Amino acid sequence: MKKYCLLLLISISIFYKGFAEEGMWLPQLLQSLNEKEMKRMGMKINAADIYNISKGSLKDAIVSFGGFCTAEVISDKGLLLSNHHCGFDAIQNHSSIQNNYIRDGFWAYNHEQELKNPSLFATFIIRIDDITAAIFNGITNILTEKERQSAIDKNIAALKTSVKKESYQDLLIRPFFDGNKYFLFVTETYRDIRLVGAPPSSIGNFGKDTDNWMWPRHTGDFSMFRIYADKNNKPAAYSADNVPYKPKRALHISLDGVKEGDFTMVFGFPGRTNEYLHSSAIEQTVNVSDPAKIAIRTKALQVIDGFMRKDEVIKIQYAAKYASISNAWKKWQGEILGLTKTNAVAKRKEQEDSFEKIVLSKPELNMAYMDLLKNLKQAYTDIEPYAYARDYYNEIIPKVELWGISADMNSLLTAYSKDEETYIKRKAEVLNKLEDSFKEYNVAVDQKLFESLMDLYCKDQQADYISPAFKAILIEKGNSFTALSESVYSQTAFNSFDKIKKMLNGSMAEAVAAIKADVAGQLYTDIFKTYVTNVSPTLNSLQIDINRLQRTYMQAQMDAFTQKTFYPDANSTLRVTYGNVKNYQPRDGVKYEFQSYMDGVMEKYLPGDYEFDLPKKMIDLYNKKDFGRWGVNGRQPVCFIAANHTTGGNSGSPALDAYGNLVGLNFDRVWEGTMSDINYDASICRNIMVDIRYVMFIVDKFAEAKNLIAEIKFVSKK
Repeated sequence: MKKYCLLLLISISIFYKGFAEEGMWLPQLLQSLNEKEMKRMGMKINAADIYNISKGSLKDAIVSFGGFCTAEVISDKGLLLSNHHCGFDAIQNHSSIQNNYIRDGFWAYNHEQELKNPSLFATFIIRIDDITAAIFNGITNILTEKERQSAIDKNIAALKTSVKKESYQDLLIRPFFDGNKYFLFVTETYRDIRLVGAPPSSIGNFGKDTDNWMWPRHTGDFSMFRIYADKNNKPAAYSADNVPYKPKRALHISLDGVKEGDFTMVFGFPGRTNEYLHSSAIEQTVNVSDPAKIAIRTKALQVIDGFMRKDEVIKIQYAAKYASISNAWKKWQGEILGLTKTNAVAKRKEQEDSFEKIVLSKPELNMAYMDLLKNLKQAYTDIEPYAYARDYYNEIIPKVELWGISADMNSLLTAYSKDEETYIKRKAEVLNKLEDSFKEYNVAVDQKLFESLMDLYCKDQQADYISPAFKAILIEKGNSFTALSESVYSQTAFNSFDKIKKMLNGSMAEAVAAIKADVAGQLYTDIFKTYVTNVSPTLNSLQIDINRLQRTYMQAQMDAFTQKTFYPDANSTLRVTYGNVKNYQPRDGVKYEFQSYMDGVMEKYLPGDYEFDLPKKMIDLYNKKDFGRWGVNGRQPVCFIAANHTTGGNSGSPALDAYGNLVGLNFDRVWEGTMSDINYDASICRNIMVDIRYVMFIVDKFAEAKNLIAEIKFVSKK
C-alpha cells in the first residue's frame, strides 16, 4: 500500500506540478496565492501595489476597452493606449476616400482634433468581492439545473439591491470555476472616448494575415484614445463641456526595455479559456470542430479577398470583417498544431487516470465522483453531431449578411403581432441598425458569399439539418448555387437600404405584407426554423448536461488534487498573468530569439504590397538611423515575446516590468501556442508584445506628436 501511495504521489506531481508562467489570476488574491512566487521570479513591487481598494494601484490604470479588448491609462490626462486592431473599428468609422485613416493614420495634435466614438466605452474595476456564500444560499443537490439557476438568479437579484455603491457605478457578477464560485465586481464606465492617434495600417497591421499569430513579428499594433469625464471627473455621456479624465493611477513608461529572463506581468481582461476540460472535448476540438470552422472561413476569406484586391471602396468596407474572420481562422489552425505537437489529448488522459486513482483510493471521493469521467466521455460522444451542426450554422449564416438583414426585418413581424407601439419602436431600431450595416455592405460580395457558403451548408451536413425550403428552391434552379443566388438577390428588397426604407415608409399593413412576401425572408425563416427544431433542443439539453458534469468535474479536480493551486478560467474579468521573457523552439532545429528589430521590418518590406508596404517616412527614418532616445546601439527594438498566459481580450493589455512600469503592449500569441486556451504548455506558449520603445518612436519620430510625448512620464533604472 505504501508503494502504491508513493507511485500515486509521483504521478500527481508529474501531471499537476504546473508551470510558473501558467494561470490567469484574480488580482485581489495575489497576496495570498501568488506574491511569493512572483517575487521569486523577479517582481520588485508588492501585491498591494497591483490591487488595492484604499489607495491608487495598478488596477486603476487598466480598463476594459469596449468590452472586447484591454487598454491602459498612460497619462494624468486620461490618455489610453490599446492595440491598433482594438481601435480599428473606430478608425474605420472615421475613414473615407477623402480621409483614409486606415491607410494614412490619424493624429490629434490638440484636444480639439480628437474624434468622438459613440459606441466605445472604458470600464474600470473599483473592487472585487467573493459572494459565493450569498449566491449559494438555499442551493441543494436535489435541485434540477433549471431550478438551481433560478435560485441563483434570485439570490443575485437580492444581492444587487444590498451592495453599497455610488449612483454612477455598476455591478457585475460572474461565475468562476465552472459555477463553483461567484465574484462581484463594482465598476465605473466612461462613455466619452475619443480617438487620439493611430499609425497607418501599414505600421499598425504590418504583415497582416501572413504574420498574424506568427513570430518573429514586426507590427506596431497600437492606437491611442482619451477618456473624457464631466467637470467632477465622473462618467458622463459625450459633451463638448467634458474634460480629460484625471485617473487615480497612470502607468509610467520604462525606457530600459527587456532582456532574457526578465520578469513580466500582463494585466487585462482575457476573454475565454477552458483549461480543465475532459480529454474527449479536446479530441472533438482537434478532429471535428476546428476543421469544420476552418473550412468555412477559408471559403469566406477567398471570396472577400478577391473583391478587396480589386476595389479600394470594398477594401475599406470589408477590412474589419476580413480581419475578424481571418483572426480566428488562423488561430484554430495553430490550435490544432499545438494540441497535436504537445500530445494534449494523451496527457489529459494521463491526468484523468491519476484523478481516477485518487478517487478510488478515497471513499468519500469515490462516493461523490464515481463514473464521472465515463459520463463526461459519453456526453461528448452524444453531442458531437449536434455540435457540428451548430458550428456550421453559426459560421455560415452570419457571414451571409442577407440572412442577418432578413432576421432584422422578420423581427418586425413579431413586433407587429404584439401591438402598433411595439412595431413602431422596433422599426426605428431596425432602420438605425441597418443604416450603419449598409455602409459596410456590398451586394456583389454578399451574393458570392451566398453561393460559396450555402454550397457548404447543403453538402456537408446531415439532411435533417438542412432547410427543406432551401433545398426545394435549389432543385428548381437545377442545383446551381449561382442560378439560385441570382434569383434570390434580384428578387429580394432586403439587399438595398433604399428599398427597405421605401418598404417601411408605407402603411404598417403594407410593410408587413411585403416583408412576409420577400423571398430572402421566407428562406431565412425556414433555415432558422430547421435549426431551432432539429438541432437546438437536443443540443441545448446535451449542453446543459455537459455543463453540470463539468461543474462537478471542476470541483472534483480541486477536491482530488489538493496540492495544486487552481486558477479560474478566463471570463472577461480582470486578471493578472506573469512569467519571464523567453525565446522558444517551435520545432526541431528552429530557435527564435525573444526580440525583433526594425531591421526585420525592412527585410520584409515590399513596395506596394498589401501586407508589407511601408510609408516613405518610416524608410527614411530607418535609413538615417534616426531613432532618437527610443533606439538601442543604433537599432530600433520592435517586438518581444515572453511566457505570459494570455488569450483574446488581452489584446491591448499592458506588459509590465518587475517595478510595474510599462515595457510593452500585448497583441498576439505565437501560432503554435494558441492552444493555450485549452492546454497551456510552457515549451511553446509565448505572448507577443509591441516594445513600448517602438510605440514611442512612431509617436515621436514618425507622427511628430510632441503633445502626446509631453504628457507621458518616462522612467529608467539605468
